[in-house]
Amino acid sequence: MSYLPFLLKTIKQTGNLILKKSKTSYKIKEKAKNDLVTELDHLSENLITKAIKSVYPDHAILGEESYFLNKNKVSKEIEKSKYIWIIDPIDGTTNFVRGLPFYAVSIALFKKTNTKKSKNFEYLEGELLAGAVYAPRLEELYYAEKGKGAFMNGEKIQISKISKLEKSVLATGFHLKGAMRNIPYFEKIVGHCRAVRRFGASAIDIVYTAAGKFDGYWEFGIKAWDIAAGLLIASEAGAKISDTNGNPVDLFGQDVLVSNGKIHTELVKIFRTV
Repeated sequence: MSYLPFLLKTIKQTGNLILKKSKTSYKIKEKAKNDLVTELDHLSENLITKAIKSVYPDHAILGEESYFLNKNKVSKEIEKSKYIWIIDPIDGTTNFVRGLPFYAVSIALFKKTNTKKSKNFEYLEGELLAGAVYAPRLEELYYAEKGKGAFMNGEKIQISKISKLEKSVLATGFHLKGAMRNIPYFEKIVGHCRAVRRFGASAIDIVYTAAGKFDGYWEFGIKAWDIAAGLLIASEAGAKISDTNGNPVDLFGQDVLVSNGKIHTELVKIFRTV
């Protein structure tokens, strides 16, 4: 069964909603220190949620805003369902608010195979089946389905061929909960590569690595909704994915490293010295 047609239709509708509503006035709140949420974040997540429930009523939804508002309700729903849609209605909200084009809608479908004993959802095991990242202002739609390759606006994408770290262009982010932890890593790596970019949207950083625009990306303090869709797209484009210590990445963990594979071992080696 292919979930991709539904996914692409829904994410395009969401992107169009954001573009339309962004031309009008909308409310902006600070849900935590330096962490913005807008009225459009909620409208977007509601659109996605209603679309999913209308077609897949037995599927659970892990959305950034709904989880923030009602963790217990979301966690209970996730415990009961085999399939979980992981949503970030606007990844890069600060960019969006300031008129920068680097923001995206991120949607992924996760199939749960096991739930470890825990007080929350953050110990799920399973696999990503489909994912899409749509940057409406940039008119870029990245998507993938497990085992079928990765695409951007209908064209197949693949990782870069840069094999030397000194010639690589990397990306990183300073997520609120991982910013201070990342500083020594940034200081360590910046002298070993050509450049490090920071766009402020994890989903975009990952799909740009998948498309060969970046050669690698790492970040700390991220959540599943920041990276789920991007990781599947990167994997299908041939990327190597791990945590910053080189161990298998945990979708519900706290750090991630994505690269073209050719510079991965060297990146991990440097990171391990921090």
